[in-house]
Amino acid sequence: MTGAHGNPALPTPPADDADVSRYVADLGLPGLVDAHVHFLPERVLRKVWAYFDEAETHYGMPWPVQYRTPEPDRIATLDKFGVRAFAPLVYPHKPGMARWLTEWVTEFAAQTPAAVPTATLYPEPDVADYLGTAVEAGAKLVKVHVQVGAFDPRDPLLRQAWGLLADAGVPAIVHCGHGPIRGEHTGLDIFAEVLAEHPRLPIVLAHAGMPDFVGALDLMRRFERVYIDTTMVGTPFSLRIAPLPADWPARLVDVADRVVLGTDFPNIPYPYHEQLQAIAGWAAADDRLGRDFLRSVLHDAPARLLGVADPDVATDPADPE
Repeated sequence: MTGAHGNPALPTPPADDADVSRYVADLGLPGLVDAHVHFLPERVLRKVWAYFDEAETHYGMPWPVQYRTPEPDRIATLDKFGVRAFAPLVYPHKPGMARWLTEWVTEFAAQTPAAVPTATLYPEPDVADYLGTAVEAGAKLVKVHVQVGAFDPRDPLLRQAWGLLADAGVPAIVHCGHGPIRGEHTGLDIFAEVLAEHPRLPIVLAHAGMPDFVGALDLMRRFERVYIDTTMVGTPFSLRIAPLPADWPARLVDVADRVVLGTDFPNIPYPYHEQLQAIAGWAAADDRLGRDFLRSVLHDAPARLLGVADPDVATDPADPE
């Protein structure tokens, strides 16, 4: 099979959303594992969508939410794409929300076969209590949104929570970069202080630290438990506001096994397949990445990160028997 980029080892990237499942099959994967998906209580989600409706005020550009459909339809859409497991992420914007959001998403995951249990946190006196309960109940990933929450990740109230996650080996997916807009406590240099205090803490830098992609890769090299996700990275929409380094694919070679699929579904302002096209482009641009990188990013690395079992791993059709 010859891909669109002329590399015979790579399947043709998906042309549209209907083509995603074909692409997954061509890679010989049992499905996609998406580590950055959002499901929220209905009233909270409506407020999030209303915020994006005013994106020109906030961001200076429109942000039309692509998958603004009822919750059952969104779950079905992911299934049609071949997403076999996903992390439903919730996040608070003020004190007192994180506990009940964690309780809500725990129940959501219990009722949704493809969803892995997650949690969230906020700097408040009871954070270690509800976070510890969630970890004991099987939470696989903890969402931390420094920008929306407008809190300092170095807050002493979070010290026990970070230590708890480090000891349990439960990763936190942290939006701490300046994109799409700078916050009072955003910046990879700030979060680097948390990692210096808790070097065993597993962290996924959401959006690959956008727009400080080089800084994110530097943290990956300094701390062996730091990952990046692909959420919105390299898509035509994002390249206008956060261009990648020209040698981005080459920079990924040494950390390729710590790059995990993320998409921001359903809140993205473009179709899902565009994220897969972007990742496919990186793999095609450097022969040291190629097919193995695609299989790792789209399934193997996020499956390991989230503890997703694979009783039905498919055979790569490009591998000899």
